[in-house]
Amino acid sequence: MMSKIYPIGIQNFEKLRREGYFYIDKTALIHKLVKTGNYYFLSRPRRFGKSLLISTLEAYFQGKKELFEGLAIEQLEKDWTKHPILRLDLNTQKYDSPESLDDVLEVALSEWEALYGRNPVERGFALRFRGVIQRACKQTGQRVVILVDEYDKPMLQAIENEALQTSFRNTLKAFYGALKSEDGCIKFAMLTGVTKFGKVSVFSDLNNLMDISMDERYVELCGITEQEIHDNLEEELHALATQQKMTYEKVCSELKACYDGYHFVENSIGMYNPFSLLNTFAKLKFGSYWFETGTPTYLVELLKKHRYNLERIMHEETSADMLNSIDSTSTNPIPVIYQSGYLTIKGYDTEFGMYRLGFPNREVEEGFIKFLLPFYANTDAVESPFEIQKFVREVRAGDCDAFFRRLQTFFSDTPYELIRDLELHYQNVLFIVFRLVGFYAKAEYHTSAGRVDLVLQTDKFIYVMEFKLDGTAEEALQQIEEKQYARPFEHDSRKLFKIGVNFSAKMRNIEKWIVD
Repeated sequence: MMSKIYPIGIQNFEKLRREGYFYIDKTALIHKLVKTGNYYFLSRPRRFGKSLLISTLEAYFQGKKELFEGLAIEQLEKDWTKHPILRLDLNTQKYDSPESLDDVLEVALSEWEALYGRNPVERGFALRFRGVIQRACKQTGQRVVILVDEYDKPMLQAIENEALQTSFRNTLKAFYGALKSEDGCIKFAMLTGVTKFGKVSVFSDLNNLMDISMDERYVELCGITEQEIHDNLEEELHALATQQKMTYEKVCSELKACYDGYHFVENSIGMYNPFSLLNTFAKLKFGSYWFETGTPTYLVELLKKHRYNLERIMHEETSADMLNSIDSTSTNPIPVIYQSGYLTIKGYDTEFGMYRLGFPNREVEEGFIKFLLPFYANTDAVESPFEIQKFVREVRAGDCDAFFRRLQTFFSDTPYELIRDLELHYQNVLFIVFRLVGFYAKAEYHTSAGRVDLVLQTDKFIYVMEFKLDGTAEEALQQIEEKQYARPFEHDSRKLFKIGVNFSAKMRNIEKWIVD
């Protein structure tokens, strides 16, 4: 078997093809995109192949036929016309001031003006951009192709700073306005990003821009399907199975559980995260590769700012309008979290047009919950994994007292400003801890009216827990008995623990627990 060279971190199509990197052929879809429309927008999570898509389009419109040898588009395209290309990459800068965006636009415009000239009466980014488009078209005799990668990076980085976001939005709205005003000079335009900012946004005037983010025809444009894995990586699946001492069937199942599950349209096939998948084949080892590249802290800040009940994240429901629109003044953090790739479509109610959301796969769920822990509990990011290990060991050993003493430390030193939302804070910490423990011990949750009923199961023990807020541990234990929470496990051979727990608002911690 010839070992493949995986394009991890390679986002340049020409380099990928000339240096023999592995490539899953998406060019038939790209040809369809080009031949059936002119202006597109695509939203996908980070590390999902958006930059490679932009680079592939660039090579295609440069007429570099040789790069597409052996690919589907080689047979589909007859002309291979070379067009002038204006490519803007907004992923290269930290956007913390109005000038930071200005600097990026200035560099891009100066490079384009060096090629196509500048008219000194054109002042401001928007007028200069229009002038470049006009001159590029006139000088080459071909209409212009405009490619924008990570169009939303400035606004995402300013999502908690309304004034700065407004500044970025106003600048980009005028700049992108050229896409409409110079339509006669433009052959094709594609904007990509993680999110779509709605309402009074950069898109409000661009009614000629087709959003294909939730378009079933282009679901497979970025990401990898299960069929593409079997078509292109069958030998590698067997190699991974051998390396991991797993059966072929188990490896396929594990890949699906870890990295599949992204649904960008209702009732569509699941997409695998390409970054995690290719890393797994390159290293012949499963890992949390997507999370190792970093999770933005603004997501947690949004959740905390809007006092979000984390338990809802498992079964959030929302409309298409909400999913497709992000606004700096919104009080709902879910659209940002969905578009960033931490939630995906799990179901769809056709009658009411409502989407049910959830985590796409285990890598995302476990990684995101682990990431949340130090922001909510009294632990730091370095210690968090070790604390969860200790929780799991105590659950497996049947050491209830050690478990609850450790849980008490997670609530100690609760920040004073959280007191007004103490019940929510307590619910969120419990959700995070028990969700993480649940990855290693079977966990079931039933939440209502500010209480958490929890069942944890290991190979030796079963824990049935009831939590009270400003009640008593005795009352919690009594409720387990009265409502017969433990009845399903009466004939189980494992040892059963019934545990009543009381949380005190005054202490801002667990006040008492009783184990029966």
